[in-house]
Amino acid sequence: MTPEGLQKITARYSSLRIAVVGDFCLDRYLEIDPARAEISIETGLPVYNVVKVRSQPGAAGTILNNLVALGVGRIFPVGFCGEDGEGYELLRALRSLPGVNARHFLQTGDRRTFTYCKPLIMTPGEPPRELNRLDSKNWTPTPASVFTHLIGALEKLRAEVDAIILMDQVDIAETGAVTTPLLTSLRALEENDGPAIPIVADSRRGLRGYPPCIFKMNAAELAALTSKPADSSIPDIQQIARGLAAKNGRTVFVTMAERGLIGAAPGGETAHVPSLPLRGPIDVVGAGDSVTANLTAALAAGAKLRESLELAALASSIVIHQLGTSGAASPQQMAGLLDGRSG
Repeated sequence: MTPEGLQKITARYSSLRIAVVGDFCLDRYLEIDPARAEISIETGLPVYNVVKVRSQPGAAGTILNNLVALGVGRIFPVGFCGEDGEGYELLRALRSLPGVNARHFLQTGDRRTFTYCKPLIMTPGEPPRELNRLDSKNWTPTPASVFTHLIGALEKLRAEVDAIILMDQVDIAETGAVTTPLLTSLRALEENDGPAIPIVADSRRGLRGYPPCIFKMNAAELAALTSKPADSSIPDIQQIARGLAAKNGRTVFVTMAERGLIGAAPGGETAHVPSLPLRGPIDVVGAGDSVTANLTAALAAGAKLRESLELAALASSIVIHQLGTSGAASPQQMAGLLDGRSG
């Protein structure tokens, strides 16, 4: 990737319209000052004193944050939150971001807001140290009234946007935004003769049963889906991904941590882009979401297979060096890293 190539692709981002369909959560960070530690008189247990609280959209919201950082013109979150304090914070955060149109985002009393509460020990001169996370999730099936709303939004936006991202972040199937009825609706939409747009899917439980769309997964998820060894060589992973892409008729992307990224197109083209060297302490939280956002934006802007991988590799290298947050990378940061690497 040359600086001129990066600028040519990212210059198109301001005209893009991208929908993010999936499980949005609130990332709430509790910054703890260890110098203010004390012992509870009542229980005798250590007390962590929180000196700062910051919140931002997480899960599918992390993908959205990356699209905002890239300067994507219009971004449509499709998901839900509860009628609770966390839902208020999440909606406020979404609506405050440039380019985000939250008209299809549902607030409902039938769900609670998916929340990751992350206590961080903030010691001067040291990276943040995360304590045990406190999660709030939904453990019952998503009500029909909720998934019907999301399906209607997906069907409407399918004809209005340049790309769609599906992000399934829940631990138990059918408890989040990406339900079987929504995937069935997507399959029907894809079988119609509408304009072809990139639809990129990522799921922490794997993509088995998904309709044909662009699959983004890690090497372990690819192995589980194809019953192949997870520790395969890079050429073997390229071959496996090529076979899956041919079967689905859609591109497959595979992340391999320090071994880089692989892409395979239905026509047989494959590409491997190595990871960039580490430049200090890292925090891998959010790296996969930055890859998803950058692959989608690049494809929607007309980037070729290798170009999209190179952009995603640049962005994820920036994000993993942002400590104590699920980060994001701008085109300016990517250009700076590319110039520094080139020099």
